[in-house]
Amino acid sequence: MTELRVHTFSISLDGFAAGPGQSLEHPLGVGGHRLHEWVFPDGRDRTDVDDAFILRGEDGVGATIMGRNMFGPVRSEWADSADWTGWWGAEPPFHHDVCVLTHHARPPLPMAGGTTFHFVTDGIEAALERARDAADGQSVRLGGGVATVQQYLRAGLLDELHLAVVPVLLASGERLFEGLGDVLDGWSCVEFTPSDAVAHVRLRRL
Repeated sequence: MTELRVHTFSISLDGFAAGPGQSLEHPLGVGGHRLHEWVFPDGRDRTDVDDAFILRGEDGVGATIMGRNMFGPVRSEWADSADWTGWWGAEPPFHHDVCVLTHHARPPLPMAGGTTFHFVTDGIEAALERARDAADGQSVRLGGGVATVQQYLRAGLLDELHLAVVPVLLASGERLFEGLGDVLDGWSCVEFTPSDAVAHVRLRRL
């Protein structure tokens, strides 16, 4: 069975994966950019440990699922923002099919480099089925945001969760593990590898 995996999902020491007040000006919420500075270090190279985890997150992945919040800041009908094609410019970094969870239908959006965004309106299971078909035996990567990851966790559909724990405190925003109850029963840490920038924690549903 094709696995559903989350990779390089950054969270703060106090458990936040996004800051408050997400908007066009602050796509990761106010202060949320600090969670990803280890991926794009200013004026220095990434560590070999971090590079290895980033490459592992791309290896063997044939499709991606993301929430509409990750695709863009638009919350209303697509007619209000028909020209919005995501945060990534003309050639997104995925290079495969991406299923975007949404309540509003929109035709598929092909982009340069082999990425096509498909807008799925009939729920997380339908999105996973479509993504597995597109992955053709490879793994499916689950992107953000927090609410999307929580939905798949609650449904018992997620197989692996790789967190990059960043040594910053956000104090507010969206917490990944808030309100999940006993959802993580049966999950275990199978790898813990710190780098000079973050601590990589890989969890699996056993």
